[in-house]
This record gives sequence, structure tokens and C-alpha cells, in this order.
Amino acid sequence: MTLGRRPFVAGLGALGAAGALAGETLLPYATAHAAPRRTLADETASRVPVGPGDTPDQLVAKAAGLRPTERQIAWQRLERTAFLHFGVNTFTGLEWGTGDEDPDVFQPVGLDTDQWARALRDGGFSLAILTVKHHDGFVLHPTRYTGHSVASSTWEAGSGDVLRSFADSMRAHGIKVGVYISPADENQYLHGVYANGSARTPRAIPTLVDGDDRAGQDGSPAPGLPVFRLPATDYGAHMLNHLYEVLTEYGPVDEVWFDGAQGRIPPEHVEVYDWDSWYELIRALAPQAAVAVSGPDVRWVGNEGGSARENEWSTVPVKAVANGRTDFALSYDTPDQGSRDALVRARPNSDFLQWWPAECDVSIRPGWFFHADERPKTARQLTDLYFQSVGRNAVLLLNVPPDRRGQFDPADVAALSAFADRVRRELPEDLARRARTGGDGTDPGRAVDGDPDTSWTAPAPSTGTLTLDLGGPTAVDRIRLAENIRHGQQVERAVVEAELPTGWTEVTRTGTIGASRILLLPAPVTARRWRLRVLASRQQARIAEFGLYRSTL
Repeated sequence: MTLGRRPFVAGLGALGAAGALAGETLLPYATAHAAPRRTLADETASRVPVGPGDTPDQLVAKAAGLRPTERQIAWQRLERTAFLHFGVNTFTGLEWGTGDEDPDVFQPVGLDTDQWARALRDGGFSLAILTVKHHDGFVLHPTRYTGHSVASSTWEAGSGDVLRSFADSMRAHGIKVGVYISPADENQYLHGVYANGSARTPRAIPTLVDGDDRAGQDGSPAPGLPVFRLPATDYGAHMLNHLYEVLTEYGPVDEVWFDGAQGRIPPEHVEVYDWDSWYELIRALAPQAAVAVSGPDVRWVGNEGGSARENEWSTVPVKAVANGRTDFALSYDTPDQGSRDALVRARPNSDFLQWWPAECDVSIRPGWFFHADERPKTARQLTDLYFQSVGRNAVLLLNVPPDRRGQFDPADVAALSAFADRVRRELPEDLARRARTGGDGTDPGRAVDGDPDTSWTAPAPSTGTLTLDLGGPTAVDRIRLAENIRHGQQVERAVVEAELPTGWTEVTRTGTIGASRILLLPAPVTARRWRLRVLASRQQARIAEFGLYRSTL
């Protein structure tokens, strides 16, 4: 339902002071209506404790035993995802707003979310994330919990809802929906809610407001409305209420994106975020949603250039920080996050090893919000980023900012279309699909059947040969490999060889493989028979894809 204009609510601090949030009062509602609790402990296969007494071999064995969750598998297979930075900054020209903007500055005179969806679909994108709230605190849907939203703009007479339009358009065009709700909030800081030093106390979520359409006749939560009692600060509860609205009123959400931004506030005023409560609410209301980047499902790759490491591990050492947040055991920009050496180097600072795959964020333009004087990256540049992210066991997150009309600029639309066309030409027909397969191990044909859930299994760790016979000499200059990540990430070193007149000859090699590894040959190699030799792996290698391609560029 469209909520329309909501009365201004400065924040939850005043409500708490008045006693409306007393845990004892709300506990009966929470007990009666709360959905079953879900915790990270339910997903033990994706995380294992480590300690200073673990030997190097034990660390490697623990990493090899990690398995992704179903939501992580689904997320990894998206490959290309989009970010849409849109809000008051689009109209002020800022990259980081101030929180005291006049909401009436938000005036997209030609909002066309169907155009967004068509351009992203044609660009090969599977999921799009909207900046529902950036650091300035301006909200792109009519929320009950702040006046700093579209409901306070004269745009659409105060009844506009960008999130509703976005979600409907994306789903209509086959694109999954993601949301970014910034943990930082300059507007709530100005209203004394963000970083006000309030204690974590039990809060009832949702916190009903005057005239709330979710209330029963007696003013309490309507029968059947899920109510949660979660520990939070005043601002933490504000975020919980906002998350509750988004996750219960706008249909299925497949990614919730958080960064760790703090407001531009005095250093002695820091908001310690209620990560554990936020995660628990998301797990209950959107169990299919991957929580990134300050989240347990997906990690930031460590740069905003769209490029993964040459050897990117999904199994990495992590530490637990305030209120259940997962953080890097090594620095976020460490060139090596998951090798044997990295596991040992991180040991003094590690609490867990975790399946935590990388997301590579980058903008199509120099800025994250639209600026008319900037130009988009070329199709060649975007394709290079595709190979450096998706081709290195990560997911590409490309920001495409709508302009002041509320549309993608024609230059961006053209770049997206050319990007998709170039990727199709770089990786056209998989020549291995018609190959005869052989080698040692079991089920070699499953490496060329196109099913990511089936695989050739090497006979033992650190060994194994998978052979393809293409039936005749065939030119190849692109090779795509993938492990069956349901069995973890195992391969540490492998080589691809072609049978030439002089015998089997190495044409390229790789370190890690993971969910996707794309190897570009400097020139085409023509051969009938090809093989992959595993040289080192932690457990038996399980190869779900051994693809061979000839670029048509």
C-alpha cells in the first residue's frame, strides 16, 4: 500500500522518555506476535571458530570445510548487480548531504523507473539496489518515522514513492530488488536521535505512531502483525522501524546493503550501531536477503574501483566487533585475504573463519550521484571491470545514478547496452558444451553440462586431470572455470594445457577459482584436445565448469 504523507516524527528518543517503549509493557505483544527468532548460529557450516592454538594445517582444514548458505549461493550467481544513488544530493550537487536540506529540493520531473529497469535488464543485470536513504537521512518513500522524506516535498503533491515505483518496475522486468539504508543519518543527528548517547534497551518494533494504520482499535498492534522486542539505542530503534517498513510493505527484498559510515559529527559522539538487532530483523522478515557489506553474507572487496584481487578467496579470517558485526581480521585492503599464509598471519586477530565472498563496487561515472559534467565509462572499461570482478570470484556492483529528471542519462543507457553486447561477444558460444570428456576422478561430463550444481570430482586433493576433446582443431582465447561452491572453495593452483603438435603445452594457469574464474589468453590457441590439471587444492577439487570460448571482437 502507498502510505502517503506521514506526520513528522523527530525520533524515538522522545517516545522512549515518555515510557511508550518500556519493555515490560510491550513484552506481551512481542510474545504473542513475534516471528520465530533466527540467529547467525543457525548457519554453522558457513562459519567456524578459530583460536591461537590452531596449527597452520588445522586452519586450512577449517577453511576447506566451510560451505556457503543458500542465500550466498544465490547472490554469487547474480554476477552483475546495480547500485542507484538517487536523492537530495542529485539536486544539490553534493556527494554527502548535510541533513538540513529543504525536502522540496527533491523534484524529479520525469521519474521513469521502467526506463531504469529496461536499461539494467538490457545491460545484463540481475539485481538493483536503491539508496532508500543516504547519509543525509532523506528517505525515498513516505515513512512514518521522519519528516525528511519525499512526503515533505511538493513533488507528486507529497504522495510520491520512489521505492514503490522502483520495486514494481524492477520486478516487472525480472530484476531482483535490493535496498541501501545508510547507517549514518545527518538529519537524525540534527534532531538529537543519532549519536545521542542513549543506552541499548529492549524496544518494541514496530513502534506505532499516532494514526498508525497497523494498529488495532485499542491502539495496540493489530492481530497478526509481527512484533519484535530487540535491544537498541534510540537511533538503532529508528533504523529498526525503518527496516520493518521497507521489508514488510514493498515485497521481497534480496539484498540489504549497509556500509559502516558514521555521520560527520564530533569524534566524541559516535553511534555504536545495533548490528545484531538489525540482522535479526532482516533474517526474520527477509530470510532470503543477503546482508552486505557491513553484514555477515557479503564483504566489501576493499576498494571502490570494481576490481577483485588476482586470487580472491571466499573463505577468509574475520573478527567479531561491537554488537555482532563481522569485520576483517586483516586490513580490508590487504592484497591476500585467504591463502594459507594469510590464515596464519591473521590468526592472532581472528575469531572465526567465514564464508564471506567479495562484492566489487564502482560507479559508471566518477561520482556516485549524477553530475551533468561527468561522462560514463566506455564499454571496454566496463568489460575490463567485469573480468576483474566476476572473472575473479566476485560480484560486480555497478552504480548508475539517475539524473535530475529521475531517468538514466542517454549516455549511460548506451554504455550499459554496449557493455552487455561486448560481454556477449567476449564470451559467445561455449565450445566445450559439445566436447567429449575424460581424465581421472569421477563424472567429467558434469563439468560441461551447464549446471553449476554438478561437477567433475578430482580423485584426491592436489591432483586431478580433466580432459576435453572438441572433435577437431578449435581456436580458443577465453577460458572460464568454476568450482561447485556447494562443496566449498578448494583449488589453490591449476594449469590449463592444449595438445599441440609438440605435445601438451601450458597455455595459462590460475591460482584460485571459486564460483567464477575467467582467463584471457593474449592470442588464440588452436587445438583439438584441452585439459585442466589441478596442482594444489585443500580438499578434492569439484569443477562445475570448464568452458572454452573464442571472442568475436
